[in-house]
Amino acid sequence: MQDDVLTIAGRAFRSRLITGTGKYDSFETMRDAVVASGCELVTVAVRRIDLEASGDDITSFLPETVGLLPNTAGCETAVEAIRVARLARAGGLPDWVKLEVIPDGRYLLPDPVETLRAAEALVADGFTVLPYMLPDPVLASRLEDVGCATVMPLAAPIGTGRGLKLRDAIGIMIEQARVPVVIDAGLGSPSQAAEAMEMGADAVLVNTAIARAGDPVAMARAFRLAVEAGRLAYCAGVMEPGETAEPSSPVAGLVTS
Repeated sequence: MQDDVLTIAGRAFRSRLITGTGKYDSFETMRDAVVASGCELVTVAVRRIDLEASGDDITSFLPETVGLLPNTAGCETAVEAIRVARLARAGGLPDWVKLEVIPDGRYLLPDPVETLRAAEALVADGFTVLPYMLPDPVLASRLEDVGCATVMPLAAPIGTGRGLKLRDAIGIMIEQARVPVVIDAGLGSPSQAAEAMEMGADAVLVNTAIARAGDPVAMARAFRLAVEAGRLAYCAGVMEPGETAEPSSPVAGLVTS
């Protein structure tokens, strides 16, 4: 497992857990949770960053060893998302972008048409694009075709903690993917993250489940261990479930008298 790294757009990561930076009660708690998670990449909404700040901006609380993944949260159209991404890059942020195009205010479901449109334009503009999407294998293929570095299907609506409600579609995506599949949104517990990794996901992104825990730092550590355990189990080969019972000990050759 020493050589088991996650590679996105040629960049290698030891951790397969990506965390968010929203919903924490303080920047200090956020920083401590990020450290405890062992993650090497965090997302932050571009609209939460003061590109002209020199002091208490959220990015100043992040460890230098952690990469920043700006996201276009709050954008409802491709035009808005493209503009926000370009403003972020002009303001000195990385040209990696977690693409979010969400016009649905109730369930926060991403717009597949606008997401694809924005992804194609941003890739052509030199961005490394990681699109948030519904778990649609056909859309995933289209996003791969235009040059996205990952596909990031939701497991359940953002912030619900309901787990892998769309497991079957995600499984097809994992089977067919030509780029890393990162499960993004809806995971509520470490066991759900482990389940996602066991089924072959390349990584998971977790925010609310950590930030809203009673002890976010301890929960971040729990997610770290769960992701590592799930990945190890997947690489080891999880047994296939059976229809009938099977004895753990061999019956042949037993002394019967």
